[in-house]
Order: sequence, then C-alpha cells, then structure tokens
Amino acid sequence: MKTIAAPDPNPIKPTYTPPPDACDAHCHVFGPGARFPYAPERRYTPPDAPKEQLASLHRHLGFTRAVLVQASCHGRDNSAMLDAMAASGGRWRGVAMVGDDVTERELERLHAGGTRGVRFNFVRHLGGAPDLGVIGRVVARIRPLGWHLQVHLDAEDLATYAAFLDRLPIPFIIDHMGRVVAAHGPRQKPFRELLALLKANANAWVKVSGADRVSSAGKPFHDAIPFAQALIEAAPRRVLWGTDYPHPNAKSMPNDGALVDLFAAFCPAAQRQVILVENPTRLYWPETRQQPVTGDR
Repeated sequence: MKTIAAPDPNPIKPTYTPPPDACDAHCHVFGPGARFPYAPERRYTPPDAPKEQLASLHRHLGFTRAVLVQASCHGRDNSAMLDAMAASGGRWRGVAMVGDDVTERELERLHAGGTRGVRFNFVRHLGGAPDLGVIGRVVARIRPLGWHLQVHLDAEDLATYAAFLDRLPIPFIIDHMGRVVAAHGPRQKPFRELLALLKANANAWVKVSGADRVSSAGKPFHDAIPFAQALIEAAPRRVLWGTDYPHPNAKSMPNDGALVDLFAAFCPAAQRQVILVENPTRLYWPETRQQPVTGDR
C-alpha cells in the first residue's frame, strides 16, 4: 500500500481574489488518522490533512465555503467529514460514500450534518466500477432528500455508462473534467461525448477541477484550459470548481494558490461569480436560493 505525497506547504497568494461566498466545491479532509482511522481496504495512505489545515488554506486563498468530498482512503466511514462540517458553522457541506446497506437513520444523520450528495468511484485504478444496481437503489433513497450523485470516472468510459446516466432522476456531477487526457486534444471522442452529455442532459453537471489530472504537459497545467473553457461554454449554470486539496494521488503536486489563478484563466469575470457562488449555492445551500438545479444552461 503506497503512501502518497503531502500537498505543497507553501501556497502562493493568488492574484485573483474570489468573490464573497466563494466555494471550493471539491476538497477533502484526511484524518487525523489517530482519531479517524483510514479504511483497511484503502488503495493508498495519505498524510493527515485535518479540518484545521483546510480552513487555514481557505483563509489564505479567499474562500469562505467548501464542499468536502469523501475519498476512498476513508471508505464509507464519513466521520472525519461530519466532524469537519460540524465545526464549520454551516459553511461546509459534504458528499458522502455509502453502500446498499446504509440505514435510513444514517442517511438522516448525514443530512442533518450537512451532506447533500453521495459519491461513487468508477475509476479502475481506485477499485473499479461499482454495482449499478446498488447505485440505482441508493439514488432512489437519496432522491427524497434532494441530494445529488457524484461520479468519479474516466471520460473514456462514458459510452459504457451513458444509458445509466441518462436514466438518473437526480442531478449528477462528473468529477475533474472526466479525467480526459489533454494530449489527445479537445476533439478526442471521450471529450466530445462529455460535452454532448452536458448539453443534452439537464441533470448533468461537471467539475472543472483536477487540471493537474487532465494535463499532459505538467505545471502550470495550461493545456487543461481549453477543456475547462469548452465545458463552461456548454453549460455555465451546471459547472463547479474546486482545489481537490490535498490532491490525493497527484501526478504533479499543484500549488493551490496557482490553481486559483488558473481557474480565473478558465472563464470571464461574470462567469466566475456563477461558478464559485451561484452554482454551489443552488446545489448545496438551496434554502438560501429559490432556483432549480436542473433545466437551465
């Protein structure tokens, strides 16, 4: 079992200043392992990255809200995420990992704690595709809660799951630009399929995060810009962005301040407000806005 690298300890101060209520819509808390043990079946062991570390980073970068995404190293034990949300005063929401055996009581506890979605991992090197029947049953149970589904997959597998995604009755989010390979260019078939999905399905959302995962050239990951721009143009009202801190399994460790400036290069100023504030509000703090999460571009 490999131990992965720690995040860059010296994030620069971004030139771009996020707007009030800006949300880092994809980040993680890891441990501390002594209090929140890592899952025995995990594929990697991360350095501890507790809630205090994440909060300090967000103060430095200029983010006041965040969405914590449960990562595979903690498995289905969402305790670290729930603890972090409880300490945030409502400023952090969460996306949990659950199984077919999750109880109604546990779903209620997760919802009360700030959870607003569940995540399933389809990426082969992180454990492979889950059972679609299980996902369907979980979706039926979270639908009354107003939650969404988060899908971590490679865009090259979109065709395999297209029919399943089309049948989903709730919003679903594709992580990290579908993990496309920048060297293959924006005309590559997997990316065209991702764009088509986003344009055709009002339930489909995407995160223009993970530029380091998309990039083939390495830092400063500018070869990811055309992909993010195309996704934003396709459906600006269904796009989110996040740091992915502390960058588990990063090929080339990003600097989080530089990632904020890279986001600013993705889109014009007017769209930055939509992606960093309005879109996450609609999904994760709907009680503050009376706008639908589907049916618009």
